[in-house]
Amino acid sequence: MKTLLLLRHAKASRDDPELDDRDRPLKPRGKEDAKRLGRRLRVAGLVPTLIVSSTALRARKTASKVAKQMNYARAIELNPRLYLSSPNDHLEVVRSVSDAEDRVMIVGHNPGLSQFLSELADIEAELATCDLAQIELPFNHWAELGKSACAKLIQVWHAGDRD
Repeated sequence: MKTLLLLRHAKASRDDPELDDRDRPLKPRGKEDAKRLGRRLRVAGLVPTLIVSSTALRARKTASKVAKQMNYARAIELNPRLYLSSPNDHLEVVRSVSDAEDRVMIVGHNPGLSQFLSELADIEAELATCDLAQIELPFNHWAELGKSACAKLIQVWHAGDRD
């Protein structure tokens, strides 16, 4: 059994129109939401064995803040394929994960992340900023993951929910 955690980046700023989309920073609210979510996941015992993030600043910072609050000890893997990616891109990233990893967190962007969740769990899903979907997968090899509805959505964690 594998666990997949799909995290949409926290609230990002659009204040500087000259800034490239990849370089948008987190808003103060986004920073606090990421920290709050990390604490909640730590308390719930949902610390991933691997975190893979989009290379965009807002995703990297979200991953970093969540990881710090969870006491995640490893380096966060950055994957440019997760920046504004399709459900197929997400699928290929997850399928390439080592089977030694039992709980993997993917940090990315909409619409692709929500579309990926919808296809995996055969539901209509729209992740808000800093929402995390906790998914159970009924196999032991990441390469077995397909886009057919084989996943079970356990819970959607909302960072805005108070501890």
